[in-house]
Amino acid sequence: MAKKNIFTDAFGTPYFLKRFIIFILGVVSYRRFNGFNKLKITGTEHLVDLPDSNVLFVSNHQTYFADVAAMYHAFCAVNNGYLNTIKNPIYLLNPKIDFYYVAAEETMNKGILPKIFKIAGAVTVKRTWRAEGKNVNRMVDMSEVDNIMKALDNGWVATFPQGTTSAFAQGRRGTAKLVKNQRPIVIPIKINGFRRAFDKKGLRVKVTGVKPTMEFKAPLDIDYDNEKAPEILLKIMTAIEQTEDFNVLHSYDEELKAKKLEQKDSNN
Repeated sequence: MAKKNIFTDAFGTPYFLKRFIIFILGVVSYRRFNGFNKLKITGTEHLVDLPDSNVLFVSNHQTYFADVAAMYHAFCAVNNGYLNTIKNPIYLLNPKIDFYYVAAEETMNKGILPKIFKIAGAVTVKRTWRAEGKNVNRMVDMSEVDNIMKALDNGWVATFPQGTTSAFAQGRRGTAKLVKNQRPIVIPIKINGFRRAFDKKGLRVKVTGVKPTMEFKAPLDIDYDNEKAPEILLKIMTAIEQTEDFNVLHSYDEELKAKKLEQKDSNN
């Protein structure tokens, strides 16, 4: 597979361009995370001794772009020795440039700003189950899988196993298959409050005074030889707290159904 060099990343994007874009986007978004709203970051001590490549971050997803922007801030801060804080934006002068994130192709091709975000490190994929608001059923494009593996071979990659910003959506098996085949270090990320603070795209501040959270958890303990993809997926979804066990509303609905059945039985 292609390798990066001192001038370009693995996909041929010049590093000077990536540095410039990350710096500008970082400056523009900084007050969103340390001004209008106060982002609380925890667990970045788990990132300190990670290798430079084959690290996969798996996260729940609440907005199109704010989630990833916050990750850039956290990674750049850690890259400069700042743990669990983004209060000193000088880290933007020395960004984490070999960081990539998996994003839906249709999202990244709409408008100028998404296309700029794309240059910063997006690895685009076509959703196999949904496109342009409609349900679809298409085969996985293996060239896209190759691109994700190329990114892993050359840096850190963030992916969103649910493939949607909807809470407690089903995880996609492709992520687990990738983990089993590529055997990366897997770091779960649990985010919260982004949906309340920002609009769905994550470009506009919806409410101020919110304290979004981003928690980096310890690497998952995965038996790559013996655990099957469904087991790995369940482990990932549990770590990012997106199984039904974490859905308070689901539990409430189940309790309500049980009470109604009890009342029905007692009336009979």
